[in-house]
Amino acid sequence: MAEPANKWIIALSVMLPTLMVIVDTSVVNVSLDHIRGSLSAGIDEATWSISAYLSANAVIIPMSGWLSRLFGRKRYLVFSISLFTLSSLLCGMAWNIQSLVFFRILQGIAGGGMQPLSQSILLESFPPSQHGMANAIFGVGMMFGPIMGPVMGGWITDNWSWHWVFYVNVPIGIVSLFMVLLFISDPPYLERIRMKIDYWGLVFLGVGIGCLQMVLDRGRGKDWFSSELIVWLSVVAVSALIFFVLVERFAKHPIVNLRAFKDGTFTLGNVVMFFIMFNLYGSIVILPIYLQKLMGYTALHSGLVLAPGGIGSLIILPVAGILVTRLNPKLLLAVGIILTGYSTYLMSLFSQQADFATVLWPRVVMGIGMGMTMVPHMTLSLSHIPKQHMGNATSIFNLLRNLGGSFGVAISTTILAQRTQFHQVRLTEHLTQFDPQLREALHSAMQGLQYRGVDPSLAQQGGLGLIYERVLKEAYMMAFNDVFFMLACTTFLMLALIVFMKNIDHRKDEHA
Repeated sequence: MAEPANKWIIALSVMLPTLMVIVDTSVVNVSLDHIRGSLSAGIDEATWSISAYLSANAVIIPMSGWLSRLFGRKRYLVFSISLFTLSSLLCGMAWNIQSLVFFRILQGIAGGGMQPLSQSILLESFPPSQHGMANAIFGVGMMFGPIMGPVMGGWITDNWSWHWVFYVNVPIGIVSLFMVLLFISDPPYLERIRMKIDYWGLVFLGVGIGCLQMVLDRGRGKDWFSSELIVWLSVVAVSALIFFVLVERFAKHPIVNLRAFKDGTFTLGNVVMFFIMFNLYGSIVILPIYLQKLMGYTALHSGLVLAPGGIGSLIILPVAGILVTRLNPKLLLAVGIILTGYSTYLMSLFSQQADFATVLWPRVVMGIGMGMTMVPHMTLSLSHIPKQHMGNATSIFNLLRNLGGSFGVAISTTILAQRTQFHQVRLTEHLTQFDPQLREALHSAMQGLQYRGVDPSLAQQGGLGLIYERVLKEAYMMAFNDVFFMLACTTFLMLALIVFMKNIDHRKDEHA
């Protein structure tokens, strides 16, 4: 009877710090304005507090399996939680923007290893037949963080101050530390081993992933490759990652064991995860822009549209964890992807006349779809990985998950800007003084302005301004439709890959 209780205590012990890290990925976004004002920093300087965290986090994630072998998994996890808690305290005490960015880098370094470590510990603690439930627990943390982070950050900043966005991590970190010390132990195959450090692999991985994350995070603000900085960062990122792959092929103790990709199901699973996160994060960023820019929603009302999707995922994830052991996981995964793609397709049908229920329903469908996708997908992808290699596999898996989200945000926002310009040009081509519809609309606008007391000599100029504003909004709306349609298409394409993923043999797992 003690074994099930121990299993759930372990799950709580590893998910508490992981949830703290995932929430911190997005919790600062809504506090940027307050941070900027308090520390007398510009907008660009303040956003470095986000970029620094994401870049440091992305660099450490793929190293976490190797670091676990180098220092011992429990020892490394304890160090990560301790450093994250301390750096959170220091972030709250930051005296200028430079100190905040430095402490956020420490936070990212500390938090990078916690996600893959927690997932590998969960999968080792639960028997293979219950991996679906283990992945459901991890999925709850993955879905809860991005949704609740901005809500918590906004509430804490408005009611207390931005410092408490970081201070709240301290008691959670202390509790997590004691729970890990008491309940987590290393199996014999994961105890600390002496090995030669792959310095070249370490350098190439750190430089490559760090520069890539900076390109994705800062590229749009710098107008991508028209910026010399982005060009050089891209060249360095690609070169470093190519050298990294070459070095790792011949390293005796590689930082990331790329032989994991010999498992075809694991490789396909990473591709599917990349594009599912591409859809999720792309739509989460684009949808609030549509609601606030075109529909006039406040930040609170935008959050009310996003929240039901997260609630839907939280409800369906445990159900999916049970179903994945009773039904064909590939079937569940296909249903989840279809629902996720369909939800984004519904968003591509939005208009400027959409009511609250119309914009809310696709988010509910997406929440259910994501919940149905996560559990069977992670179970299928990692089910054939031996326990002793699970730390390496989950580090790769989480890296591709994070990069998928980063690419989704970067590409979606870029396409939105480009398609807005495209539609604006196409729409204005038809606006000529000989167009009877334009003359009628102008006459109506001028009458409305004069009725409001505008001088007749200024009414024509004002009327043209109102018409141009309508054109801009319509161009913006068409661009939103294009982006959502693109996200839907990339998601539906993943259905083809499911066919080639190897299914789970639960009978074999039970005998093992």
